[in-house]
Amino acid sequence: MPHQGDEWLSKIDRDLRQQGRLKVYVGMSAGVGKTYRMLQEAHALLRKGIDVQIGLVETHNRPETAALLQGLPMVNRREVFYKGKRLYEMDLQALLLLSPTVVIVDELAHSNIPGSKNQKRWQDVLDLLEAGIHVITAVNIQHIESINQEVQRITGIAVQERVPDKILQLADEVVNIDLTAEELIGRLQDGKIYTADKVEQALQHFFKADKLLQLRELALKAVAGQVERKVDTEVTRDQRLQPAKFLACISSNADNARQIIRKTGRLASYYNSSWLVLYVQRRQEAADRIGLAAQRHLINNMKLATEMGAEVLQVKEQDVTGAIIRLALEHQVTSIAIGRPKLNWWQVVSKSGTFARLLKQLQLHHIDLIIVSPSGKTAPGSQPS
Repeated sequence: MPHQGDEWLSKIDRDLRQQGRLKVYVGMSAGVGKTYRMLQEAHALLRKGIDVQIGLVETHNRPETAALLQGLPMVNRREVFYKGKRLYEMDLQALLLLSPTVVIVDELAHSNIPGSKNQKRWQDVLDLLEAGIHVITAVNIQHIESINQEVQRITGIAVQERVPDKILQLADEVVNIDLTAEELIGRLQDGKIYTADKVEQALQHFFKADKLLQLRELALKAVAGQVERKVDTEVTRDQRLQPAKFLACISSNADNARQIIRKTGRLASYYNSSWLVLYVQRRQEAADRIGLAAQRHLINNMKLATEMGAEVLQVKEQDVTGAIIRLALEHQVTSIAIGRPKLNWWQVVSKSGTFARLLKQLQLHHIDLIIVSPSGKTAPGSQPS
C-alpha cells in the first residue's frame, strides 16, 4: 500500500494545531473495510513519525482487522458501571490530555453511555478537533441524518443512531470505501463480516443485492457531493457561480415539518450549500393557543434542523407569504421547500389567491419552489433547476 496517508500527512504538517482536521471514511454497509483502511493509514502515519493514537476501534472479531492493531499505540478505554454492568467507552479526557497529532475514532454514530460528557461520539470528535487534534473516523451511510427515512424505505430498518450532515461538511476529506453488492455478499459468505451463525439471517434481511445497490448509490452520492464542495472551495474560488441556498418553510405540523427539514437538508448537502429553516408563527399558533405536544414537536424539529446544520428563523407575522418572500430575499435564497396540500401551512398560503402571489414573487426573483410530499419525496417538476 504505497503512499497511503501521504496526502493527509502533507496537510497536517502544514497546520499550526489551531483546529484539527477531519477525515471520514464512508461505506454503504458494515464489512466494506472502513476500519481496516483506517488502521492501514494509522500504520502509514506511524512509519512517517506522526504521533498517532487509537482512540477507539471496533474489530467485531474480524481477524484481519484485529491483526492490524498490533504495533499501534492505543489509549485504554474508560471503564463505566451502568445499571450493574461493566461497560467500556472511549476515554475522551485522556485523549485530550495526551494530545496526540492524530486519533483514530471508529463507529462515529455510536451513542455514549449515559453520564458521559457528550451524548454522541461525533460530539467527542468535535471536542478533539476543537483541541487541535486531527481525527480519522468512519461511518456507514445509513447513519447520516438527512437520508434516514430513505434508508428505512430501502431496508425496512429504522436506524436510531444518526450523525448530522454537518459532520461530513466539516470534514477536510471524505472517502468512500466502495464494493459491489456481489463483493460484499461474498465477504459475508466467507465469514469476513459476521460469525457463521449470523450469515444466513443477514442474507435474508440487510444483505440483499437490491438493498445494497441502493445504499451504495446513496454513499456514492454523498461522497460526490463532498468532492464537489472541495472543488468549489479549493479549485474555482475566483470563478464560482452564485451558490445554491435553500429555505425550508415549516409549520407546527410535526411529521410534515420533519420531512421538509430532512429533504431540504439532503438537497443542501448534495449541492454543498447553506440552508435555513423558517417558521412563521401566526396569532392562532401562539404558545397559549396550541397544545404542549405541538410545541414540543416544533422545538424538537428546530433542534433537528440545527443539528443538521441549518440556520433556524422564527418570526411572528400573519402574512406568511410576505414573510417567506422577505426573508428569502434578505438571505439570498435560491430554492424554497414547502409541504404538499392538506397540511395546515399549505392551507394558509393557498387560500385567497396568496399561493398565486407566492408563485408570482418567486418567479419574479428567480427562486425555485420545491414541494415535498407527505412521503418525503419531491413532487414532479419541483426539483431546483
